[in-house]
Amino acid sequence: MNTTGMSTMIKTSPAAVLCVSLLSFSGICALAQDVFPGKTWETRTPEDVGLDAAQLDAVRDFMGGRGCVVRHGYLVYSWGDIAAADDVASALKPWISHFLFVAVEEGLLPNVDARVAEYVPCLESLNPELGHKDRAITFRHMANQISCYGVKEAPGTAFDYNDWQMALFWDTLFLKVYGASHESVDEKVLHARLTDPIQCEDNPSFLAFGPGDRAGRLAVSPRDFARFGLLYLHGGNWNGKQLIRAEHVREATTTPVPATLPRTRGEAAELCPEQRTMGSQKIPDNQTDHDGSYSWLWWVNGVDADGNRKWPDAPPDLFAALGHRNGMRGMAVIPSLDLIVSWNDTVLGDMPEEPEPLATVFSLLAQAARPGS
Repeated sequence: MNTTGMSTMIKTSPAAVLCVSLLSFSGICALAQDVFPGKTWETRTPEDVGLDAAQLDAVRDFMGGRGCVVRHGYLVYSWGDIAAADDVASALKPWISHFLFVAVEEGLLPNVDARVAEYVPCLESLNPELGHKDRAITFRHMANQISCYGVKEAPGTAFDYNDWQMALFWDTLFLKVYGASHESVDEKVLHARLTDPIQCEDNPSFLAFGPGDRAGRLAVSPRDFARFGLLYLHGGNWNGKQLIRAEHVREATTTPVPATLPRTRGEAAELCPEQRTMGSQKIPDNQTDHDGSYSWLWWVNGVDADGNRKWPDAPPDLFAALGHRNGMRGMAVIPSLDLIVSWNDTVLGDMPEEPEPLATVFSLLAQAARPGS
């Protein structure tokens, strides 16, 4: 990697030498200096930051596509074109929950338990034979895919990974709570409140396919997605500025839905008229189980109802934004290793679902980190 012209911003934390429980199940030790990229990433070699380059080569060869690894705030490894901003599919979802918490912090929403029907009146009259169940849907329900919008269960009683409810969530949050339009959402919300402050290089957009085709889909480059991961690795702080409260970062990345919560039976219920979808066209939509590992649209390394950890050979504090089959697009943060990996266009989607391909990726990354590094 060419380091010419690259710069960095370094901020010393008041608690820099203390081991602090910033995030997740195990916590991380703060470094003597917290390193953030400026307009470009500063680079180091894997060896400079205590990573085994051969193990990273194995990650690259297994995944294909393109991606990058960040450790201690430096870009230390990359493969393919990491500057191309393309659709990341469902890996966009944690960006939506991010803006939900920010809306609460800014006073645009009273709290995450506000009823969605206050902004979407049609929810008041849906499904009378089911007791008008949709009146009770809250933003918390939508941000954990437990709203049961479009299926017969009552909100909060089942998990339904559902692209119709995600479109309703996105449209309600960005068009009504933030008051943007499809045409203005990048400038008014995405750039102003997130990607400009973290100095993204490659013009992320909520219009991956244009305003008329699944508006809300995120186009972001692997190296810019890694900046979002770095923000969450540092508890919502970017070089001394708190862009989202640390308690909201912890909530988002450490509180999965209960392992005992059932998956929806997938029996269709009435939707609002002219309801659009973010992706899947199936009605009812019921794409996957949560495995005790779904937290505010992030995937975490949780434990299912049978006591099985999702990625058993990876650190338990890992959390990830995953899109498409087998997470073929996405980004993961491992706080205990101070490590971020971001990828797109991989071959993971072509692999069998069992054993889970990402389990191999995360195991290789854990093995790449030298003890004490």
